[in-house]
Amino acid sequence: MENKKKSSKIAATVFIWIFVLLCIVPFIWMLSASVKREADVFAVPFQLVPDFLKLDNYAEVLSGKYDYLQMYLNSVKVTALSVVLSLFTTCLAGYGFSKLRFPGRDKIFLIYLATMMIPPQLLMVPKFLMFKEMGIYDTHWALILPAAFSIYGVFMMRQYMMQIPEELSEAARIDGAGDLRICFQIVAPLCKPAIITLIILFFTWSWNDYDNALFYINSKELYTVNLGLVNFMDETGMQYSLIMAASVLTILPIFAVFLAAQKYFVGGLTAGSVKG
Repeated sequence: MENKKKSSKIAATVFIWIFVLLCIVPFIWMLSASVKREADVFAVPFQLVPDFLKLDNYAEVLSGKYDYLQMYLNSVKVTALSVVLSLFTTCLAGYGFSKLRFPGRDKIFLIYLATMMIPPQLLMVPKFLMFKEMGIYDTHWALILPAAFSIYGVFMMRQYMMQIPEELSEAARIDGAGDLRICFQIVAPLCKPAIITLIILFFTWSWNDYDNALFYINSKELYTVNLGLVNFMDETGMQYSLIMAASVLTILPIFAVFLAAQKYFVGGLTAGSVKG
């Protein structure tokens, strides 16, 4: 029996390592190609570390020749504002649905939660018409405002806040604190794992948002990095060394954010999963 368990563990470990390698190999190839000369990208045999490192690929991508740096900065702006506004609205809504008592609270929350089942593609045309009327079509606000409201974020924050004892907020209310102060100075600081997890998720969703940028942004100077990467491929004439350098630069922020906050990620995702 013990030998059978040991064999199962070994088989599972081998399977996991094979799966990990399959996931990592494309990124390794991308990183390797980004520092090669164009003639060496598809050279046979494959060289993981080329004889000649062409780090100038990154400098060329970020030069003013392709406007890639401007598109990169546009993504930083859109993502930063989206994350900040998302956290603000998520904390407020999570607090309201978990700590405030008002008629129909749970029913309203369930209706709100049910809107997750609506495919986002169905809302694109109505949002397009609405943004045109509001005058924010072809502006970054057309990307920021929709990202500022997250159904999943509200659900996650509400579940986490429900675990915080009511006595804390009641004691603060007796001391004269208002709901805004209780929310942001007492309850929210206790939700650090959930907040950091949401930062990672919001950052990733906003940074990788291609469909909305394609649909609501028309001016090239407003392109985000996702639109910029497609445009960059056309302008460079499919020079794979430059395209891979641009791709590496594109995923670096997500990689950095996840590494900085990964120790809270699993705890934040599982928090509140056993209490409704």
